[in-house]
Amino acid sequence: MEFGNLKSLRIDNDLTQKALCNELSKIGCAVSRSTYSKYETGSSNIPCDVLIKLAEFYGTSCDYILGRK
Repeated sequence: MEFGNLKSLRIDNDLTQKALCNELSKIGCAVSRSTYSKYETGSSNIPCDVLIKLAEFYGTSCDYILGRK
């Protein structure tokens, strides 16, 4: 399952994957760029704790990131 909203959020915020991972590490969410890339393409599921941190970082809901209404 591809998380298209995840990539859109990153691009809309003018962040590279590396820059985003650096920002996430500042809020206690250590994710490597290669792991994050797998989240965007859907080749790896996003752990709940990472999903929550991403939603907090972007100021959106977990449902939006997952493509739910």
